Amino acid sequence: MVLQQLLNLLFVASEASHQAAKHGGRPELPNIFTLIKTIFPDAVWAQFLEHYHVLAFSAIVIIILSTISYLATRKKQLIPSGLQNAVEAVVEGLYNFLRGILGPGGERHIPFLGTLFLYILFMNLFGLLPGGFSSTSNLNTTLAMALVVFLYVQFTGIRRNGIGGYLLHLAGSPRSVIEWCMVPLNLPIHIIGELSKPVSLSLRLFGNITGEDVLIAVFVGLGISLLGFLHLPVGVPLHVPFIFLAILTSFVQALVFTLLSTIYFALMLPHQEEGEEGHH
Repeated sequence: MVLQQLLNLLFVASEASHQAAKHGGRPELPNIFTLIKTIFPDAVWAQFLEHYHVLAFSAIVIIILSTISYLATRKKQLIPSGLQNAVEAVVEGLYNFLRGILGPGGERHIPFLGTLFLYILFMNLFGLLPGGFSSTSNLNTTLAMALVVFLYVQFTGIRRNGIGGYLLHLAGSPRSVIEWCMVPLNLPIHIIGELSKPVSLSLRLFGNITGEDVLIAVFVGLGISLLGFLHLPVGVPLHVPFIFLAILTSFVQALVFTLLSTIYFALMLPHQEEGEEGHH
């Protein structure tokens, strides 16, 4: 009886999702907040959670990461084991990888970039859980993260190189007379290039995660549709192979977003060393 009611709820939520797709939306699997709204259709709080489900799932990921960090560092041991050992292995791996790209002087940016990678990875994978949702499949989320990276990179460039050095970087770091004559052409090109970075970062992550979620939702729908066609007691799990592909894609997209962000920082860092050598 309980199973039948759950299946009915899933069917109603799936139908609502398909109807939304027909009206210009995209097919997606019902998440936990969609099911809650189906159970309590007139409750204001249920409508609120369903409307802001993107922020809700982002907050859930933050809580999970914060809880893991707290539990891993609550009773630190000289010889780590268990959760502390796993977290330290991840942190050390990210530190060595990112430091190899940033070089000396870039260590202060590693906590931000490492946290960014884990945050994106967990949000990507969260959509593969039953009742979950990938907040990175929403353009608002990816654009917000890309803007944070963009502003932090520009702040780093100004802070490390000074206003003059930063503007010189945008002008293409001219040295000869010919290069100075090319500044009116190079400056707008570099500005457009800087402004295009958050756009490309956000659209790449959003497009890939949305594509994998839509693909899984479509094959889940096809598997359910075979219930009536083949008279089966349960649906055919046609989406299972694509889940493994989505796990790989989730990791790759989190890595690409973080790697490009790291390169943006690295492009700003050497100018300080050049400036210091000039002073000496």
